[in-house]
Amino acid sequence: MTSFTVYTADNAPEASRGTLSAVKQAFGFVPNLQANMAESPELLGAYSTLWDLFSKTTLTPTEQQVVYLTANYENECHYCMAGHTMLSKMQKIDDAVVQAIRNGTAIPDAKLEALHVFATKVVRERGFVGDAAVEAFLAAGFTKRNVLEVVLGAGTKLLSNYTNHIVHTELDPFMKGAEWTKPGAQRAAA
Repeated sequence: MTSFTVYTADNAPEASRGTLSAVKQAFGFVPNLQANMAESPELLGAYSTLWDLFSKTTLTPTEQQVVYLTANYENECHYCMAGHTMLSKMQKIDDAVVQAIRNGTAIPDAKLEALHVFATKVVRERGFVGDAAVEAFLAAGFTKRNVLEVVLGAGTKLLSNYTNHIVHTELDPFMKGAEWTKPGAQRAAA
């Protein structure tokens, strides 16, 4: 297995240090994901920028987490699923919503379930969702802007999920108790 460096703001490539310092200021520490991404200042910068942009969308914080958790589920990302489970707890998001996504079951709230279904299709079908899926999403009370915001959220998670798969990112201590494996998935280690 190829070993990747888990950088700090002190030993990271020069072009990554500012972003890692900003991440540390925002979170109080540098998560292992960003510490690994620092190998590529461009990837780290892109992820940080997309993260910030998605947080400014018209989707509520709960809806944003539904998109993120859904992408993590579909992309089988153990690191991001654990991280977003804990972030959802910190944001006081209904645990029934989080557990439904983690377990691959329907969310009890109809509007959030419509978001979950649409985000699932966006990720699974790589954007080829079809007009009926868009119309069903709009009929659930979302907007055309929200359609494209889901794409932004899925794209943000693509960067982190794929990075975690490649570098085998270890969970951060704050994720203890939120470990996750996709139900029914037993991926063989490469």
